[in-house]
Amino acid sequence: MGNDALKANGNTVDGYTADISITVRGSDAYWAIFAFMAFMTLLFIAHSYTKPRTERVFHYITISITIVASVAYFAMASNLGWASILVEFFRADNKVAGTTREIFYVRYIDWVITTPLLLLDILLTAGMPWPTVLFTLLLDEVMIITGLVGALVKSSYKWGFFTFGCVAFLIIVWNVAWVGRRHANALGSDVSKVYLITSVWTLGLWFLYPIAWGLSEGGNVIAPDSEAAFYGTLDVLAKPIFGILFLGGHKNISAARLGLAIRDYQEVPRAALLHEKGEPVPGARSGVHTGAGAEPAVIGGA
Repeated sequence: MGNDALKANGNTVDGYTADISITVRGSDAYWAIFAFMAFMTLLFIAHSYTKPRTERVFHYITISITIVASVAYFAMASNLGWASILVEFFRADNKVAGTTREIFYVRYIDWVITTPLLLLDILLTAGMPWPTVLFTLLLDEVMIITGLVGALVKSSYKWGFFTFGCVAFLIIVWNVAWVGRRHANALGSDVSKVYLITSVWTLGLWFLYPIAWGLSEGGNVIAPDSEAAFYGTLDVLAKPIFGILFLGGHKNISAARLGLAIRDYQEVPRAALLHEKGEPVPGARSGVHTGAGAEPAVIGGA
């Protein structure tokens, strides 16, 4: 049975037609990536059972990344989740000739969920303080949302939003490459190694995304099929392949060592242990605190 997604879901939505859109080849590429994302999700789920529930926090985050990406690629393979947007640059090449281009907003819905989770994996590995973690995640949301807004704008003002996103990205790079690395180094050579490998891997790939954006949604230089191959390759490397590197590196690193401890359902939080007089046990703490030298933080059931 052939791929009939484009027959079932054509290039016209609510009366708006995209002149520049994916072909069956682009849809096939998206289907292949969807299948790989889904397969890796199942693999990560199976691998999580090799760890006790209290040590699965990084598995759960990584699984969430590939689950969301699987749904997004299913939508794009089905030629769904897009908007028809007037292009700023008109090209003579038949593959990108036309006045409107298919922009997959579902891709940005994927990124606005998964890229903060990727950063969370990395930053928790370094035991970074929560204020820095939250600030970095906010910058990530700014980066993705400005990219989406820029993609949906037909005029040259799209490059203003592109610039905002690039500035946010550069601050993220600073927090990950400099601030985070110093925190990771304080936790030992094995933690420092996995942090260095996964952060360099992620940031190196993320530097290529603005190029892909400029060639596709931004400049209308490459065809949507080439866009599918470019973004798809980056997403495969940045998500499931990252997951393999990341979880493999965490094999012998406990969450408690990073300042995190997730209690199992039969365990009583230390803060709930009371003296006979009803006073908390000396030194018992509640809440969440991460960072080098921090006591493990009880953050809920597994």
